[in-house]
Amino acid sequence: MHVFYAPDIAINPELPEEEAGHCLRVLRLSIGDEVTLTDGIGNFYKAVISATGGKRCQVKVTETIPQEKGWNGYLHVAMAPTKNMDRTEWFVEKATEIGFDELTFLNCRYSERKVIKTERIEKILVSAVKQSLKATKPVLNEMTDFNKFITRDFEGQKFIAHCYEGDKPLLKDVICPGEDALVLIGPEGDFSEEEVKKAIANGFQSISLGKSRLRTETAALVACHTMNLLNQK
Repeated sequence: MHVFYAPDIAINPELPEEEAGHCLRVLRLSIGDEVTLTDGIGNFYKAVISATGGKRCQVKVTETIPQEKGWNGYLHVAMAPTKNMDRTEWFVEKATEIGFDELTFLNCRYSERKVIKTERIEKILVSAVKQSLKATKPVLNEMTDFNKFITRDFEGQKFIAHCYEGDKPLLKDVICPGEDALVLIGPEGDFSEEEVKKAIANGFQSISLGKSRLRTETAALVACHTMNLLNQK
């Protein structure tokens, strides 16, 4: 089943230009063919191609199919992007397939990447949503300063994963299923000790993701999978 991303389909019965190009030029679909659309905010749509012309593809929606998320609560991962962007992109794809709600990139003291192009990440999110047959696309935020981010309000559980010594229970043992959850994942050089102290002072709980030393993108994926698994409906 081919799924097309059309965020404005409820008010504009036309595929975005890039999706229209894939539909018409790559798949060679034409007037009368049935297609499946998602708006990325919880709905699938059955539709029929009604008109084409140049780079445009108009459709007629025949059925709206709401899809509930497969997990309870709101799952937010905030991570420092890796120096090698391929690794960050790998995380984005796999985490979307698993299922989560929001992604924020953090600019930390030891971050090796201070700038990130979210346009590329957005395309990966869309592709992974369609591939995994989900109707909800994770929210993507621009790079945010760590110190500013940890002071923002979040109505839920707040965790920070780091490699320093101390009382660090496993995430799976402290997360409360059904509640909103936010996990911070640091850069390759870890959070600074000062950052960890500031996060704890702002209500974050230190947690462990296991005994193995994990790469940034692996740690983020483990956190995402743990939250998703414990919140499965």
